Amino acid sequence: MHWLDWLVLLGTLFGIVAYGMYVSRKQKDAQSFLLGNQEMPWWTIGISVMATQASAVTFISVPGKAYQDGLGFIQFYLGMPLAILVVSAVFIPLFYKMKVYTAYEFLEHRFGKWARWYTAFLFLVQRGLAAGITIYAPSIVLSTLLGWNLTLTNICTGLVVIVYTTSGGSKAVAVTQKQQMAVMFAGLLVAFFLLLAYIQNHISIGKGFELAGIAGKMNAIDWTPDFSNRYNVWSGVLGGFFLSLSYFGTDQSQVGRYLGGKNVREGKLGLIFNGIFKIPMQLMILMVGVLVFVFFQFNPQPLHFNSVQLNQLNNTSAKDSVFLLHREYEALSQERKSEILAWAQGDIDKPEFSKSLQQSLETESGLRASIKGLMKSHLPDEDSNDGDYIFLSFIMGYLPIGLVGLLLAMIFSGAMSSTSSELNALGSVTVMDFLRPMRLVSEEGKAQLLANRLATVGWGLVAIGFALIFSLFDNLIEAVNIIGSLFYGTILGIFCTAFFLPFVKGKALLWAGLISEILVLLVYFGQGFLPEQATGMAYLWLNPLGCIATMALASAFQLGFNLVSASSSTAR
Repeated sequence: MHWLDWLVLLGTLFGIVAYGMYVSRKQKDAQSFLLGNQEMPWWTIGISVMATQASAVTFISVPGKAYQDGLGFIQFYLGMPLAILVVSAVFIPLFYKMKVYTAYEFLEHRFGKWARWYTAFLFLVQRGLAAGITIYAPSIVLSTLLGWNLTLTNICTGLVVIVYTTSGGSKAVAVTQKQQMAVMFAGLLVAFFLLLAYIQNHISIGKGFELAGIAGKMNAIDWTPDFSNRYNVWSGVLGGFFLSLSYFGTDQSQVGRYLGGKNVREGKLGLIFNGIFKIPMQLMILMVGVLVFVFFQFNPQPLHFNSVQLNQLNNTSAKDSVFLLHREYEALSQERKSEILAWAQGDIDKPEFSKSLQQSLETESGLRASIKGLMKSHLPDEDSNDGDYIFLSFIMGYLPIGLVGLLLAMIFSGAMSSTSSELNALGSVTVMDFLRPMRLVSEEGKAQLLANRLATVGWGLVAIGFALIFSLFDNLIEAVNIIGSLFYGTILGIFCTAFFLPFVKGKALLWAGLISEILVLLVYFGQGFLPEQATGMAYLWLNPLGCIATMALASAFQLGFNLVSASSSTAR
């Protein structure tokens, strides 16, 4: 990488970190550390909420997913606007009214300490794993592309986030996320418009999008009612609604953002701001991936996007087979490029071209599968999935000097913004929901502040530890959402029981929460590692399953306990 790219990358990142540490340097107590003295305006809250979601996983995996599968992933977010309205109307007013530091404090008032501890424990497990992925995502890819040592990359990324999150707390997270979002948007816009310019060197922009449509990349909506399909309108609206409701309403990494607002109105406006802009932002990131697909129809692209693994394979006895596959692939690519240009000039009609393009893409898919097969047999310890390397291959191979550093800064900013929010939330829940109620931490301000900082450091080290042991998933953005879906449904069900089932008591709720979580895990892991293999149910449906099961079981247990109690009273 050129020295100018290094200057842009390091200057951007360390400038943001230094600024956040400076403006939040005067933290005196837990109130200022956890909630930033509740001084944040709505627009800062909105940006902070959005930045917490927009991790490096978003900018690495989503374009690659669009390159491979098209725009269909946007359906994942269809239920989010309605969920945000519900959170704004129900959750935020209650949290502010009870003056809680964390979402789980509310549950103690309603059900007792065990409900609070159990729900907070579920949050710590799933968010601790997710924090490891948000560190691991940029580290595994960047270490491969830039030749960095993976272990050191994980550690350095995690330590930088720990330093400024620990020094400034919630305020440092919020103020740095504004700069990080600016870098992320700038990088995204640069990539988008450069891709348009590059494509226009070969065909018109309109023809480029039409080409993507013929290849099936522009199909954003699927109305087929199929429970095994991860992304369609039904899973997005219903499953996505329950997931978003739990994420924005019960996940402390989000709750902590809007509880830092000046009042209920600021918290609501900040969350609604995110609801308005999140889907357009995600659609633009997906569109970048679609444009990368179009771009690579006219420019050389690797048969396998993980160049390091490809070089390793070339050093095995499979090198002759790899050479033949590459020669066949290059001939296929050249033939397809000629046909695309002929179609764009009107020399081939659309039906004939569409059929030829589909056949060419199927042949290419077979060649890629052959390379992966060789990797599995000759490099059994390596993961052959390369979808998360697609966008970075474009960045490293085709962007001008200086812009490479900006796009890498965008990815690192995403990692830092998301991970800092997660660590801040993990530390907050550990101290406020476990250590303080158990009287292991003094309620004196400075003692709590020290405990929160130590807890944040501890969870940062745990997240780094998780990052060091992860193996590459098929797609990192799906890995994060799957981990969340294993726990979010039960957590949401506990909160909905608290809000809408006033007759349910703590004992019934606790048994219901335990059984429903076991049920969700059994559905997912019952016969394999994917919901489709276990039951045919896509992972988004785990969220309504966990929520509805918790509420139904809590009601049934409470009615049963009431009957037993009534029978005992009658007998006496």
